Amino acid sequence: MAQVRIEPWHEDDLDLLRQLNSPDTRKHTGGPETDEQVLARHDRYVHFSGTEQGCMFTLVLPDGARAGSVGYWAREWRDQPVYELGWAVLPAYRGQGLATAAVRAVVDVARARRDRHYAHAYPSVDNPASNAVCRKAGFTLLGETGFEYPPGQMMRANDWQLDLTAPPTVS
Repeated sequence: MAQVRIEPWHEDDLDLLRQLNSPDTRKHTGGPETDEQVLARHDRYVHFSGTEQGCMFTLVLPDGARAGSVGYWAREWRDQPVYELGWAVLPAYRGQGLATAAVRAVVDVARARRDRHYAHAYPSVDNPASNAVCRKAGFTLLGETGFEYPPGQMMRANDWQLDLTAPPTVS
């Protein structure tokens, strides 16, 4: 398994968020945001972390390098309270299992809260890497769905679900 730890999003992570705002990294999520949008997102992440609604984290490698982001947040999905998960990894660190390891770590955090039955992830149907992360992290594919992201823009996504009340799977 990839060596990565997650740390709650911090004020110092703005540069990482700017790096993650590249056309390549955001091609499946509506494209790059303006700097104003990035600053607003960073502010939300900083103030969101550790709230009852969820938390955003930074992926930190053993050498201290910041490689990406991962998080979970409360939402309603099909009339049920669930956690949604999302992640992004800088291009230089892809293909090493970091996203899968980080998603598993975030699932453990969400599971420990014991306040939602399910976690969901909604990667684009055209994003094989993120769909593979869902499969490797133990999610079950429920099928394709229309999903609004970014706000105001519909996309075709896969609806992946993970039972937070089930024991963690080890692989």
